[in-house]
Amino acid sequence: MEGGAYGAGKAGGAFDPQTFIRQPHTILRMISWIFSIVVFGCIINEGYINRPNESEEFCIFNRNKSACTYGVTVGVLAFLTSVLYLALDVHFPQISSVKDRKKTVLSDIAVSALWAFFWFVGFCFLANQWQASKPEDNLLGEGADAARAAIAFSFFSIFTWGLLAVLRHQHLKELSFQEEYSRLFPPNPQSFP
Repeated sequence: MEGGAYGAGKAGGAFDPQTFIRQPHTILRMISWIFSIVVFGCIINEGYINRPNESEEFCIFNRNKSACTYGVTVGVLAFLTSVLYLALDVHFPQISSVKDRKKTVLSDIAVSALWAFFWFVGFCFLANQWQASKPEDNLLGEGADAARAAIAFSFFSIFTWGLLAVLRHQHLKELSFQEEYSRLFPPNPQSFP
């Protein structure tokens, strides 16, 4: 793929799946997508338990419904955000306006940084509530592995989303420099016969 504005080839270029899959930000986005599935999947499947003498289920994280709700909400929304930006990455070569490409990259940076923050809050919240959980609330240890997995993958998600923001920021800086250089020194100067 030839270099173009803000990380894309020339507008209207053909989509190359191998090149797309091998890009570091694409790999990180797919990993973030998988991590979000693990977090909300663990909480939905095994995050709610009940005592033998109770019929109502409660959240495994210190009986705090807000902890489970936050984990599921962040997981589902991160999943949807990953899918949205993967689709945007596929469509990116078709964007012809340099301003629109720049806005797309800037939004990617902002959204990735925001999700790193959400995952940090989620990790701290889930870990705190798990630590405060009472053993008598879960005598059989049901869902303990799922709770630990949700906490661990929340932690890993901080780094994948943060690294996505850093990679996209570096890419934006490189491309802004290339764009400015091309403006100052055009590639095809007028030739004199």
